[in-house]
Amino acid sequence: MNSAKSDKPCKPVTVASLARMKAEGEKIASLTAYDFSFARALDAAGMDFVLVGDSLGMVMQGRATTLPVTMDEIIYHSRCVAPALRRALLMVDMPFMSHVTADDALRNAGRLMKEGGAQIVKLEGTGAQAEVVRRLAQAGVPVCAHLGLRPQAVHKMGGYRVQGRDEAAAGIMLEDARQLEEAGADLLLLECVPAELAARISGQARVPVIGIGAGPHCDGQILVLQDMLGLTPGHVPKFSRNFMPDADSIPGALAAYVAAVKSGRFPAPEHCF
Repeated sequence: MNSAKSDKPCKPVTVASLARMKAEGEKIASLTAYDFSFARALDAAGMDFVLVGDSLGMVMQGRATTLPVTMDEIIYHSRCVAPALRRALLMVDMPFMSHVTADDALRNAGRLMKEGGAQIVKLEGTGAQAEVVRRLAQAGVPVCAHLGLRPQAVHKMGGYRVQGRDEAAAGIMLEDARQLEEAGADLLLLECVPAELAARISGQARVPVIGIGAGPHCDGQILVLQDMLGLTPGHVPKFSRNFMPDADSIPGALAAYVAAVKSGRFPAPEHCF
């Protein structure tokens, strides 16, 4: 039987809520989820948004990269997560090659929202994707633009490497971020970017900037759920932290993560580039 607490109405987070959090200096906390049970736990822990990421290809399917994930697969996982969320906003990744053209992006983003329940879609790209973002925004689709290390471009980039280390590369990323925001991106996500560059982008952007391996000066943080629960076999990214050893349960670890992000204790210097 549900407790009175679980039945208490809660105000859903929206894109406008996230923008307001940036304006007010409140940190944004997020994790990935791929199923109903974990999504419900993330929502209860106070996550501001939940990402159904194409990382499911690696953590759920055991693939070497995110590239094989299909639209049908990510829609399936999104449909599992969506019913669990009462407060958190639902963000869903656009898989590899699903947004090459504006027409592709419109068709596939429509599927993510209509079939998967997405409230905002995330796409990997550079300033070259600005027209795609513009067309999505004009159609009423909220967009998060993913910069820095882009796992869908891992073969082009030559591996999973920190991006924007030199001034020339940093300048390009600053301009890419500006173009994508100008095109209508509602959020920016920076992956594996030096903390100083992430601070510059966060200071430049009017929209919230979410970091994963991008230092403490972003407006919010996201990690892969399995990484922060210590479930990932093999190499764990430098930017992640296992929150389970100091918690008495998974809900405790999730709550500790939210508290650490909100207070600015995570990421710490050892998690930054």
